[in-house]
Amino acid sequence: MKHFKLLVTIFVFTIITISCGQQKRYITYKVKQGETMRSIARKLDVNTKDLLRLNPDIGRRPKPNTEIFIPSKNSVNLNAGTDKKNEDTVVKDTILSDVINEIDLLEDVKKDFVIHKVRKGDTFYSLTRYYNVLKSELLILNPELFDGLKLGTTIKIKKRVGGELIDVIYKDSIADYTDVKVALLLPFRAELFDTIASKEIFKKERILNNIVTDFYLGAELAVDSLRNKGINVKLTVFDTGDRNTKINDIIADKSLEDKDAIIGSIYSDETKKLANTVNVPLVFPIFSRAQTSFTSTSIVKTSPDKHLYKEKLLSFVAKQYTNENIIIVGDSTVASITQMKQISNILKQHDSINEVHEIVPHYGTIEQERLLAMMKSDTTNIKNWVIIATDNDVIASNAIGSLISFPDPPEPEDEDEEPEEKINYLVKLFGFERPGYVDNNSLAQLEFVYVTDTYIDESSDAANFFNKQYLKKNKALPSYYATRGFDVAYDVIMRLASGKELYDTFADGVSYRIESKFDYNKRQFSISENRGLYLLEFQTDLSINRKE
Repeated sequence: MKHFKLLVTIFVFTIITISCGQQKRYITYKVKQGETMRSIARKLDVNTKDLLRLNPDIGRRPKPNTEIFIPSKNSVNLNAGTDKKNEDTVVKDTILSDVINEIDLLEDVKKDFVIHKVRKGDTFYSLTRYYNVLKSELLILNPELFDGLKLGTTIKIKKRVGGELIDVIYKDSIADYTDVKVALLLPFRAELFDTIASKEIFKKERILNNIVTDFYLGAELAVDSLRNKGINVKLTVFDTGDRNTKINDIIADKSLEDKDAIIGSIYSDETKKLANTVNVPLVFPIFSRAQTSFTSTSIVKTSPDKHLYKEKLLSFVAKQYTNENIIIVGDSTVASITQMKQISNILKQHDSINEVHEIVPHYGTIEQERLLAMMKSDTTNIKNWVIIATDNDVIASNAIGSLISFPDPPEPEDEDEEPEEKINYLVKLFGFERPGYVDNNSLAQLEFVYVTDTYIDESSDAANFFNKQYLKKNKALPSYYATRGFDVAYDVIMRLASGKELYDTFADGVSYRIESKFDYNKRQFSISENRGLYLLEFQTDLSINRKE
């Protein structure tokens, strides 16, 4: 019995055995320049409709070198002794019946696996990053991928999990003859900065001008990269100077009116002023707590608001819950206590979560005895999930320290007495952000799970290429702000290169750049905001695993 590969355009990983007449029903044909499905059908003496049915995702004008399936001439003679007309009819009916069976098989596979159709621009890096799988896992499920990704084929990604939602990934596309006109507004000589804490600005003697320059150099590299892809990018850079000193002059000059998008200003008050006077998408490029006050529909927030971090983490905790003991650590402030109550109520909406413990400090500290009294020992095989819900570094550090080492039992008073066994606890730590005050060894020991808006695989080809290009051009490795400048500029310009309005691209899917995820939520008459967040987990070997 011979085998044939199931339609590549339907599902490349499955090999099917057909037992009709012991004949191979299909052979492949590589499309030549200028050929259409109709011309191929005439050339090979097959029916155009049958050819289209065999290759449902190819279309009538396949690209050169595309492999398509055609009926094998050896698959005839199923009814020896019949006339040619009846014989052809039987063969066609059999082929179409097989196609229907193969489509049914694809539907069955979809029930068990997440599948993906390979398109232009897909790489192993982009697929593993988006779907949160390893390249080795893709190769196991799809052995043919050892020969590389092939355009138009459909592959298994991973086992489907009940209730799991897979976002649509944004596909970069470049429309013909498209000019992209973008303005970049940065305070190259600014002295004040409302989006970065002063301790961060001057850390290691870094000044604001370095941060702004880094962002610009990253954006400049993005423009260079996009121009190399054939996009006609027209970038105009404006120096906004010190806060609220030049922005009125820039607005009055009318130079922003013909732009497809404006990246900046990095000042929230200047951005609001721009929104009231310029009818152009305003891309707010970095995070500011003041961004929650934005109301103009022209503003695009590229950094997620902080409340989304909490939503992301609690959603994950609820989905993963299997009878763990949950403890929330807060401080004594009204804001923290209110947040603890909110978290507790949200978690209790889960059908199985009936009890959530809350603990706050007494006299400025959380004693280990009080914390352990709420916890389950390892003899119960119940894991303790501890959620840090305080911005007080001292209180949080104190609580985390109590979870690292547990007290030894007291020595027996009588020498003949057996010493008590030490009580241990199974602990997993959760936080809305990664704490800078706790060392990585402690976080790894507690398998810490946290939310972040940045994630980069330093070993990836994309990251390495970006680092090399930046180093070559600027004689330094990229900082956080340089990478941020690249990601924001690249994403905005690439979306505009599709020929669509920027807002209209937000419905086309989630984009992943060097370390940022852009998952825009755009509702009519509301602001556009990025909800792209990662959920990361420390492993005991100090590596970090992306959970979502």
